[in-house]
Parts: sequence; C-alpha cells; structure tokens
Amino acid sequence: MNPEFQLLDTIERYISGEMTPDERVNFEQLRKTNPDVDQMVVEHTLLIHQLDSLDKNKKLKRVLNNVHIDLAQKGLIQSPKLSGKAKVVYLFNRYKRTTAIAASIAGITALAFSALVWSVSPSKPVKEIKELSREINVLKNHNRQQDKEINNVKNKMVAPPVAYKTGGTGFLIDTKGYLVTNAHIIEGANNIVVQKTNGQDMHARVVFMDEERDLAILKIDDEDFKMPASIPYSIKRSSADIAESVYTLGFPRNDVVYGEGYLAAKTGYNGDTLTCQIAIAANPGNSGGPVLNRNGEVIGVLSAKQTSAEGVVFATQSKYIYHALDALQKDSTYLNIKIPAASTLKGLDRMQQVKKIADYVYMVKGS
Repeated sequence: MNPEFQLLDTIERYISGEMTPDERVNFEQLRKTNPDVDQMVVEHTLLIHQLDSLDKNKKLKRVLNNVHIDLAQKGLIQSPKLSGKAKVVYLFNRYKRTTAIAASIAGITALAFSALVWSVSPSKPVKEIKELSREINVLKNHNRQQDKEINNVKNKMVAPPVAYKTGGTGFLIDTKGYLVTNAHIIEGANNIVVQKTNGQDMHARVVFMDEERDLAILKIDDEDFKMPASIPYSIKRSSADIAESVYTLGFPRNDVVYGEGYLAAKTGYNGDTLTCQIAIAANPGNSGGPVLNRNGEVIGVLSAKQTSAEGVVFATQSKYIYHALDALQKDSTYLNIKIPAASTLKGLDRMQQVKKIADYVYMVKGS
C-alpha cells in the first residue's frame, strides 16, 4: 500500500477506535514526537466532522423541502401551488443560497483532503537554506465559518475570516508590547496579529525592519493587551560559547513547542558572521523564536535551517537586537523602549524557566 494512504488508514483506525490498546499507545507516542502526524490527526478529525455535518444538513434540508412543498400544495401555508417548471424555478430561487454554501463546503473539503495527502508526500528539491516560517492552514477556519452560516437561522451575513498565509514566532523585548521576530515572516503582510499561548489574537504593526539581519520589531496595538510588570529573560550582548546548552520555544503548530540543543558554531552558513549555528530540532513556524541559554538569556533569534543536513539550524545573533533598537530609536517616538538587562531565571531548573517564559512568546501571523 502507498505509504501516504497507509498513514491515512492508520489515522482513521485511531480516530474510529479500531486500534488495539498496544497500537493506540504506540500511535499516541508517535503523535507526541512527530508534530506533522499530530497535525494530520487533528485535520483528519475535522474533515470527518465536516463530512458528517454536511450529510446531516443535507438530510435535514431534504426533509424540510419535502414538508414545505407538501404544505404549499395542500394550501396550508401561504405559498403558490407548484407544478412542472414552476416547481423547479421555485425550489431553485428558494434554496440557491443554501446550495451554493453546500457546494462551497464540498469544494473546501476536497481541497482539505488534497492538502492532507500532499503534506505527507515527498517534497521536491529545495534550496540549501530554508526559512522556518510556516504557511497557516486556513481551511479549518473557512469550514467553521461555513458551518456558522448554514446553522444561522436568521441568515445574517457573517464577515469572512482573515486568511493568514504565513506564521512564525516572536517574543517580547519590552513590557509596553514591543516584540522581536524575523523579517521574512511578516514581509509584505498587510495584516499582522500575534497570538498568546491561550489562543487570543491581538493586532500588531511593524515599527522596524532589518532585512539584512532578518529582524523585525513589532508593536502590539490592541486593547486586550495587558502590560506585564516585567520580562523574566534578558537579551545577551555578547556571543555564546561553543557547546553551550541552549533551548527554544516556538510555534511549528498551534501550541507552543519546546526544543533543546547546543551552540555548534559561532558563525552561520558558510561562515556568516550575522548568525550562529545551533544543533537543535526545528520546523517551519520556529522562525523568530528566542534561543536561550541555561541562565535564561536570549543568545539568538532562530531563523533558518540547512536542508541538506539534519538538525543544522541558524539564528541571528542577539547582539543585533540592540543594533535594531539603536536604529529604531533615532526616531524619538521610541526612546522609551527598554530591553530587559538582567535575567531573573538564573538558578531555576529548565521546567521552571519555560513556565515563566511561555507567556512572553507569541505566534506571529501575517496576511
């Protein structure tokens, strides 16, 4: 059997509860260690739900249509009796909006299934360095929107959701809502939102962009943003040491993911002095995430990985965050930005550090 369809068959058996206890334990362990498989399970569950929901809606509409026609023909409701071509025209005019919605859902469902199969298919050769931003899957949002429209008995118009196309990670550098991310994540975006670990979206805007160093500074402009009293980590001005233990938090999927590794080289790809090389697992969506050492100091901003080697990841060195801020503060509007100078995480174990940092790391989405 084709490996892609074999994986889909396994996922369907998992969702339908057909696995043995041992198979289920093994598969759930695979979900924990493989974000792509976990995401496929979520999407396939949604797909099955959408198909079931569509089938139920179609059956309900068919019953209601028959009842309405019967009542109209018996003269029990104020509606012209229907026959021949008039009956066809009446049904078309009455239900053409519903039919269009159902057709849209069917098309979107087909696209979702195609995307699911494509996501596990072997990819074509790509360039040596790949940016770690990710494409946002908006099909789920579209499906939920279509469900709301079908179930809205008052037929109120609902504004379409914003289709975010790119995603990555960012982290606060000032309590007033300034955060750092990669420039390539939001390049060309007209709308930007940042999302906390609790799923809350907040609007943001670009205040500084440095494409050469792949850095951007955003400002959260949203009434729901609540300023924290302080930021627990600091931004290191000097380079980290080779073999130093590091870790990162990011959004390769819709909840925050932890990864750990070590500094492999003080320079990046082909000796690039703007970046450093990290030996760590990273996936699309990790771009813009902080790379921290054991003292809770940010030593870099994760940005790209080498496609021809496993676990070879590059990060813009943290000292360039200060360079970006110096350039931004040539505009007196931003003189009050204060980067945290000291970490309060020193001496804490890794689990405690991550708990304290998580609320300051955001998913960044652009459209």
